[in-house]
Amino acid sequence: MSDRKRDESSGRFSEEYPREDFLRALEELGATGTTDVAEYVGCDRRTAYLKLQNLEEEGNIESQKVGNALLWKLVPDS
Repeated sequence: MSDRKRDESSGRFSEEYPREDFLRALEELGATGTTDVAEYVGCDRRTAYLKLQNLEEEGNIESQKVGNALLWKLVPDS
């Protein structure tokens, strides 16, 4: 059985890796790659990549292709 917690009102499972963990990783690490973020958060690289893509679509972070890797960074406050 899973150790994930459910929200009592909605019945939905809570996020195993909240978005705030990924934002905090970029805050502390600065511009960095997917693997570094995954290690910081404690998830696998694919999970980190998908979450980072989602955060980029929401406009919270941005990526830059460097060689064959993506470098992720927080979007500066306007």
